[in-house]
Amino acid sequence: MRLRDFTIPLMVVGIVATILYSEDLTAPHPTPGPVHITYWEKWTGFEADAMRDVVNAFNRSQNRVHVDMLTVSNVDRKTLLATAGGDPPDVAGLWGTNVAQFADDNALLPLDDYCKSHGITADRYIPAYWNIGYYHGHVYALPTTPASTALHYNTAMFRQAGLNPDHPPQTLEEMDADAVRMTKRENGRIVVAGFMPAEPGWWNWGWGYLFGGRLWDGRSRITANSPENVRAFDWIQSYSRKYGAAELQTFRSGFGNFSSPQNAFLDNKVAMEIQGVWMYNYISQYSPQLQWKAAPFPHPADRPDLANSTFVDEDILVIPRGAKHPREAFAFIAFVQSQKGMEMLCLGQRKHSPLRQVSESFWKQHPNPYIRLFADLARGKNTFAVPKLGIWPEYGAELNNAFDEIALMKKTPKEALDAVQARMQPKLDQYLERLRQRGESQ
Repeated sequence: MRLRDFTIPLMVVGIVATILYSEDLTAPHPTPGPVHITYWEKWTGFEADAMRDVVNAFNRSQNRVHVDMLTVSNVDRKTLLATAGGDPPDVAGLWGTNVAQFADDNALLPLDDYCKSHGITADRYIPAYWNIGYYHGHVYALPTTPASTALHYNTAMFRQAGLNPDHPPQTLEEMDADAVRMTKRENGRIVVAGFMPAEPGWWNWGWGYLFGGRLWDGRSRITANSPENVRAFDWIQSYSRKYGAAELQTFRSGFGNFSSPQNAFLDNKVAMEIQGVWMYNYISQYSPQLQWKAAPFPHPADRPDLANSTFVDEDILVIPRGAKHPREAFAFIAFVQSQKGMEMLCLGQRKHSPLRQVSESFWKQHPNPYIRLFADLARGKNTFAVPKLGIWPEYGAELNNAFDEIALMKKTPKEALDAVQARMQPKLDQYLERLRQRGESQ
């Protein structure tokens, strides 16, 4: 056989080998080490520090996934924009009120399969907190730190008014009477209020729940002007009739920032108010000498079935649609949902746990003397959360406007709530029709 008979095959082999070698040099290689996932969170200060401790514990616990946590302002808006642009974070820390809107906008991955693979089920959670992330038959979010509300009251002001601080009001009628005894005027102007429905003003939309009302029927009807809601807003207006709408507005205009020693409750200007489990943090930081207690918020005397009512909410973790590493992202979320991870986070932020099972050491280490109260209230039957409606931002704004009109005596409760009903029912009809067109109706 002649030499040239070998030459062509050898040249072909050499060329192929050269091509394969050059491709091997230029092709991207898997980077050794863990997969890095991006986590956007809204918290700053000690709240961010608490979650960063959890992130660090997760990163140390294994070598497959590394979480890079970034504090992001306006995290809900930026997450929605990033998702629409195709470049979202792998995990986002949002608010419970975001679930319906984000799910309706197809901006969230359902977590059902991931929950199943990690053994995460509803029975591990206090129902009120699990339900916030459950929407249209799917799990879209899991909790981080939860919150419930209770009556916070100034025990020194109770004693000064001849009231027993060990026996807080049980009914709204008792609270109204106590408020009269603690309200003070100087030169005709209010200088101390026993109670004000407008302070702090975060649940102006929700007073109807405390009277047995609802804001929609869960199917197709807005119920803003139900008799229970009208009764609740008439109770609100009774404070304006009793103390003067202008006088209350002038008094409230002198309050300082919430996060400051000039906070109305911390500054001994308001004796009683509805507040969340987080209030302890502000008391301990800005007014550690304050004499105070917490108790279930009062109920109408003729509705003992509404005793121990509480508003519930929570911060949540979600995986935006289009996230690059959803499986690794959920590995981190699952770690947060563990008893160890959750107690580390909630103790760091001084909240109660959303989990049913809580260690005794968690209760013993917790600095809030009323932390069990907030957890027990959340476990009760009278828990109320923001309605799961994609149009909630607009509906909530309408209810807040109605609250102001009622408190300022511009409209009767029925007039104001009838107007809300008339404006929002067509919007709900349009919203439900959009969902039906997308095949997402219940």
